[in-house]
Amino acid sequence: MRFKLILSLVKEDITDRIVDAAKKAGAKGATIIPARGTGIHEAKTFFGLTLEARTDIVMLLIEEHIVAQILDAIKKAGQFHKPGTGIAFVVPVEQVAGLESQIESFKEEVKKSYF
Repeated sequence: MRFKLILSLVKEDITDRIVDAAKKAGAKGATIIPARGTGIHEAKTFFGLTLEARTDIVMLLIEEHIVAQILDAIKKAGQFHKPGTGIAFVVPVEQVAGLESQIESFKEEVKKSYF
């Protein structure tokens, strides 16, 4: 069984939309990490105080055969074609521990998708 990690960096207000779209496309779950970052656009200021919109990192450990469909669902749900909405990228995963109880269901899903 091979896995990849999809990382999606999005504004807090669309996190739920991203996770829901990923689940509908086949993801089993997600880990959400609050974050902050900088980009090409400067943060807005108000009376000298910097106002930063909270960003979330949505992490999805995905079976390799459904990565493309989940990434596509995330792009659409997050409207990533618009500037400043978010980004997503895929990272290879060398080894996984802790999924032993789910491996059989993963194998069944792989069989279903190929047959």
